Amino acid sequence: MNEEPCRIQVKMRYYLSDNHVLKWLEMPALYDLKKDELYELDGEAFEFLKTCASVGGCEAGQIDEEFLNFCLSEGILKTIPYRSKTTPILKSPTPSLRYLELQITDKCNLKCKHCFVGFPRNIELQVDDIRKVLDEFLEMQGLRVMITGGEPLMHSMFEQINSMLSDYNLRKVLFTNGLMLNNKILKSLNFDEIQFSIDGMAEGHDALRGKGTYKKAIKNLNKALEMGIPTSVATVVHSKNLDEFEKMEELFKRLGIKDWTVDVPSLTGSLKENSSFQIAPDIAGRYLNYGFGENYHGCAEGFACGLHLCSVLANGAIAKCAFYSAAPLGNIDEGLRKSWQMLKPLRLEWLECSDISCPVINSCRGGCRYRATVSDKNGGEYKRDIYKCYAYGIIKNEDRA
Repeated sequence: MNEEPCRIQVKMRYYLSDNHVLKWLEMPALYDLKKDELYELDGEAFEFLKTCASVGGCEAGQIDEEFLNFCLSEGILKTIPYRSKTTPILKSPTPSLRYLELQITDKCNLKCKHCFVGFPRNIELQVDDIRKVLDEFLEMQGLRVMITGGEPLMHSMFEQINSMLSDYNLRKVLFTNGLMLNNKILKSLNFDEIQFSIDGMAEGHDALRGKGTYKKAIKNLNKALEMGIPTSVATVVHSKNLDEFEKMEELFKRLGIKDWTVDVPSLTGSLKENSSFQIAPDIAGRYLNYGFGENYHGCAEGFACGLHLCSVLANGAIAKCAFYSAAPLGNIDEGLRKSWQMLKPLRLEWLECSDISCPVINSCRGGCRYRATVSDKNGGEYKRDIYKCYAYGIIKNEDRA
């Protein structure tokens, strides 16, 4: 009598994709490093994905089929073992620190007429201090680090810093004026995104940043795009670029720019000496409606902007954002967590906007709090950001006294 050979059924094993990391914020979450997307999870899904992130991976029968299929369709799970370096999943402070501006140097190769840094002191963070900050940020369940300056490529140890970044399961974004980039640097970058400062077409950009800078910046921006590097643009509104926004929008969409952020600079730093570049709120406000993509700093219901953001400055100070360098929360010697816990979250109900029952307060979130403060003659911390009021049509030109 012939017997069929015994067949052993091998169960399919799944592993968390290298592009995804688990985070314990105010809620269990999964962060997509490449898409810059955050998924909230329930306890069961979180524990399942923790198993998938382990060396042994997970099996289909450990979770319901619908969730498994979702993870497979989104590229969250794969059949190749997890290769990324594991990071500790510890509960974050509340509110969570998700976004970190890391100003590694104030050195710069330009003298832009609006720069909030003003006159640079040519200082830079030491590599050991940068590593200390990133280690603590990762432990605090951070998501995205924005490497800024000055011009960050001016840091004397930039190559070492760039190499070090590959050790961190964070989304890394390089903020640059673009002039120092070349093929060699672009190929070596351990960044997920580059944000270029483009402040107009050739005439407007060069008026603010110097003759010939537009051509060089756009050339290197195109190189980055050709290499497949996700690329975004930041633009400030000033007196020399007001007629160029339509052309910029057309250009950036045609090139495939990921995000275009448009903002109005505050009267601080170099802009104090070049006040002719500043625009009044009733004119500048409407230009804030340009731009596309995602809000860089994240918000939460009931709170003003910057709830999940802070900045580490080139002198080692830690502030709620780079504009607040004169009022630091602490410094890197005291530690990132301790400094972060000194920040008092700003509730929307405390703002003047709430007193006038603004209908768009939950969309605007009070605008830029620093700009609102320095724009008000009395320096009111809770005053309105008039630029945003004009952008949303809460104040119209005909309303002016």
